[in-house]
Amino acid sequence: MNIDTILDQIFPLPERSKSVLQTLISEIEFPKDSIIIKAGKLEKTIYFIKKGIVRAFVPQENQDVTFWFGKEGDVVLPMKSYVGNDNNYENIQLLEDSVLYQLEIASLRELFETDIHIANWGRKLAEKELVKTEELFISRQFRTASQRYLELLREQPEILQRVQLGYIASFLGITQVSLSRIRAEI
Repeated sequence: MNIDTILDQIFPLPERSKSVLQTLISEIEFPKDSIIIKAGKLEKTIYFIKKGIVRAFVPQENQDVTFWFGKEGDVVLPMKSYVGNDNNYENIQLLEDSVLYQLEIASLRELFETDIHIANWGRKLAEKELVKTEELFISRQFRTASQRYLELLREQPEILQRVQLGYIASFLGITQVSLSRIRAEI
């Protein structure tokens, strides 16, 4: 997915503002299994996924807990670093060889001070990510694992084709055996 489309789906910008923003964005490739955002670290970069798939997870004693998947067109936003200039709590791992666009948070903040359109774009970015987080929270709290699996199947079927079952089971909050049962029932 190209960067114009990704930026516009967050919030349309006037061409001049978009052009200025794009001068700060570069394309970078990473191999599968790279950790591009690390827990406990102040992250300085936002990523936009051109090609590939990622997972967000929190390391736990016995196993990692996956809580989000991103794919082409999605934003990889270390929210605590972006909003609070604070250490991040999650890891972001690439599940495929990936091509990402990167944007330094400090450079973006500088643009917020000089371009109201980019400042509004940054606000919309944070708002959209907040809504996604709220939807994930509500789904986790009020839906069964079967309902969450069906929701994933309906809204992001490519995840089921491209992500290993262990990560999907972790995302659903169940064991891989339970996931196999749910899949067999459907």
